[in-house]
Amino acid sequence: MIKIRLNGNPQELEGEVSITELLQFLGLGGMPVVVELDEEAVFQRDYAIWRVKDGARVEVVALAAGG
Repeated sequence: MIKIRLNGNPQELEGEVSITELLQFLGLGGMPVVVELDEEAVFQRDYAIWRVKDGARVEVVALAAGG
């Protein structure tokens, strides 16, 4: 088990995951989101290679269009 901070809240995960795997776990896979990992913006093309490790601080913002 690892512990991270997700949008400021404590979250436990089974182990290290990619950002893609984290988004799937959160039910946000394939949705338009902005992700910051340890205060660094991550491009969508890199979600599969960036790893979320113990102690990471992750911010995920879902984008919504509207009018």
